[in-house]
Amino acid sequence: MAGRRRCPPTRSGSARRRCSSSPPASRPGSSHGRAARRRPSSAKRVSRPRKARHRVSIRSLALATRPAGAAGADGCGDLHPASEVAGRVERVNRSAYEPAWEPDDIPFDPDALTPPDDDEAWLPPDSDRFGGAAAPATGAVASGATPTAPAMLRAAPVRFATALDALHTVFGYDAFRGDQAEIIDQVAGGGDAVVLMPTGGGKSLCYQIPALLREGTGVVVSPLIALMHDQVDALVRNGVRAGYLNSSQSAAERAQVERAYLAGELDLLYLAPERLNSEAVKRFLERGTIALFAIDEAHCVAQWGHDFRPDYLALSELAERWPGVPRIALTATATEATHREITERLSLGGARHFVASFDRPNIQYRIAPKNEVRKQLLQFIRAEGVDGEGRPAAGIVYALSRASTEKIAAFLVQNGIDAMPYHAGLDADVRRRTQERFLREDGVVVVATIAFGMGIDKPDVRFVAHVDLPKSVEGYYQETGRAGRDGLPSTAWLAYGLHDVVQQRRMIDESPGDLAHRRRLSAHLDAMLALCETVQCRRQNLLAYFGQRSDPCGNCDTCLEPPAAWDGTVPAQKLLSTIVRLERERRQRYGAGHLIDILRGKRTPRVDQYGHDSLSTWGIGDDLSDQQWRGIVRQLLAQGLLQSHGEYGVLGLTEASGGVLAGERTVQLRTEPERAPRAQAKRAAPAASDLEPAQAELFEALRAWRAGEARDQGVPAYIVFGDATLRAVAVARPASVAELDGISGIGAKKLEQYGEALVAVVAAN
Repeated sequence: MAGRRRCPPTRSGSARRRCSSSPPASRPGSSHGRAARRRPSSAKRVSRPRKARHRVSIRSLALATRPAGAAGADGCGDLHPASEVAGRVERVNRSAYEPAWEPDDIPFDPDALTPPDDDEAWLPPDSDRFGGAAAPATGAVASGATPTAPAMLRAAPVRFATALDALHTVFGYDAFRGDQAEIIDQVAGGGDAVVLMPTGGGKSLCYQIPALLREGTGVVVSPLIALMHDQVDALVRNGVRAGYLNSSQSAAERAQVERAYLAGELDLLYLAPERLNSEAVKRFLERGTIALFAIDEAHCVAQWGHDFRPDYLALSELAERWPGVPRIALTATATEATHREITERLSLGGARHFVASFDRPNIQYRIAPKNEVRKQLLQFIRAEGVDGEGRPAAGIVYALSRASTEKIAAFLVQNGIDAMPYHAGLDADVRRRTQERFLREDGVVVVATIAFGMGIDKPDVRFVAHVDLPKSVEGYYQETGRAGRDGLPSTAWLAYGLHDVVQQRRMIDESPGDLAHRRRLSAHLDAMLALCETVQCRRQNLLAYFGQRSDPCGNCDTCLEPPAAWDGTVPAQKLLSTIVRLERERRQRYGAGHLIDILRGKRTPRVDQYGHDSLSTWGIGDDLSDQQWRGIVRQLLAQGLLQSHGEYGVLGLTEASGGVLAGERTVQLRTEPERAPRAQAKRAAPAASDLEPAQAELFEALRAWRAGEARDQGVPAYIVFGDATLRAVAVARPASVAELDGISGIGAKKLEQYGEALVAVVAAN
């Protein structure tokens, strides 16, 4: 055929491909040709088997990695010069903030949860299509490394002789905290580890530093793209050669990271569990040298946990496939049962276990009776959603439904609060912009479903509020843990009412899981209700759930304003008796509202219609207010002395109710105030609060400089420097770059990048 030449056969030796000698723009098989022949939107889409899509993707990726002007193994000319493939990992990929998976709205059903593939249409190239003929990896991915010769397979070298050397040079710190040093020694020496450490405790250093002490590349399993992006961005700015592979990248960008991995030019490589579970990805990783596997957010492997991810279950294969590579599993949230499940499901039976304290002493836990929750929330934010100088502070508000997030955000905006909604149903672009504003600006409040938060590494979130009852203590702890990562005083506030209990019970009853599944959900809810209804220290209750004993904290609402307990046996008998009489005498069941009307003797159309004023319990509870009766109903539900049924939440007795009616069991209740108690939280003192006037002025000048740097680079301010580092600079007043060395938070790379600018700001002030 004139004007055409035959290509060599494909790897499989099957059908040969044809390629045109005409320019790429006119080639029917090229991306340009496809664009010209794109079918109209109304055309019916024909699905192809996934295997076929992978073959196409591999070919396009191989073409993208070919050096400019070179002919590949198939004899076809280059389509994408390597010069066009450049693009530094340091630059912000906006789409990287879009999570690879977001949980559905309520109700949450672990059985039905199947996260989408991180990227269905891509697999790494096969070995004879990738390697020796590939374009060199640029220093962009490797953070300062010089371009190499055409890729050869080599291992990333050991970067530092000791852990302390890496800590000081890279991260700018002089000492480890808690168990960090022991964990690093365990993994760097080739041992496995399971690490339970609270948010803000420094988990990431426990695998980042061992990767710098071992030959090869540390592979980090991270569940969200946002997590990957934030950590890689921060690492690159600290001089660590880090990269990620995920669906936010183009094929060319992925190819650049792959070349760097094979050439030994990456210290750390981040992957989603969905990607790592691909056989082709595993074969690709086998061609390089792996220093360690770090499984972050390891609680996602717990099948009955609040963040279950099915793809985590397959990570146990890592032990069989790479038996000599150490593995470390890390999480901030795990009960004793979850801890065991992580160990068993990830085949970490021989690992050393490190369990740090779950206590976050800077967080004040407060739970208020729900009564006009939007007004309560507004009052809370106005009173305490500010820093020590009265400036609006960043915060997160969690709600169960998508509709609630939008309504609450609109209400807050109408009342002068800079609030934005976030949920999985919003356009990806809207979610991205919301996250960027929250990360980069001060005083932004995000009203969100549980789809928001994992991967948000903002240190100065001053409060986390819940306007609906969380479904488990694990979820509550994880969500509240997003406040106060900088160690400054912060507040976890929850509004909780009778409707929450009825709604959660109904969702459990309607759950599609089997009886065992519903029992687990009920156990989670019971633990959450116990936390809400306790008259003891809330922190003690919370830590006890995770198996940790503690003394009263003095920094929760029940410690600051101890609730009064009273004998509620008689009111409980009145309520239970009303339920029994309606069911036995009238064969009727009702919800809390009508039962309270009967007990208080309130005449309503329903009372008149059914003659309920003739019941013997009519009006016998008029000594208590409506709100007090609702508190009694809620607490009886929490104690298992009542149960709700069906869509309308009608109330019925339990097996334990008989003991109360017979006088064999007393009922202790917390006093229900007419208004929620207001335990004032300690406001977060500004970082400059204890500085001298001249030092405070310099600190503010440094903050202004940092804000400009962050804006120019398109990154959050804390990625440049944290407040603690700027405060230290303001106190030290260095006159030269050399005097910056040793200040906490300034490593070698940041000293080189920002040293002169910092000294200039100091000199000008």
